[in-house]
Amino acid sequence: QVQLVESGGGFVQSGGSLNLSCVVSGIVFRNFNTGWFRQAPGKERQFVARITSAGYRNYADSVKGRFRISRDEAKKMVYLQMNNLKPDDTAVYYCNVQYGHNWSNNWGQGTSVTVSS
Repeated sequence: QVQLVESGGGFVQSGGSLNLSCVVSGIVFRNFNTGWFRQAPGKERQFVARITSAGYRNYADSVKGRFRISRDEAKKMVYLQMNNLKPDDTAVYYCNVQYGHNWSNNWGQGTSVTVSS
């Protein structure tokens, strides 16, 4: 069963940067796509970014050009570099893994990002 542990969140001013990390265990990492989601207060969880096992990336329109997802196969980690942060980016960020079209039902505790204006 997959286990996901996110870190790297914090408080930052508008225009600042953060780099989130996620340690993945319990699966054969190279067989899974990986991604990031976020949940803002009072809102549903939404997709942010994905990187496939082959290295293909896609992003939500709201973060294109500002966020970059990457992964380290040897360390079984996923990263989200977030630049030019905006108050609307304030949320709890979660990583997840995808096999085929299905994202895991297991979620980590997430890491909180707060962007002040």
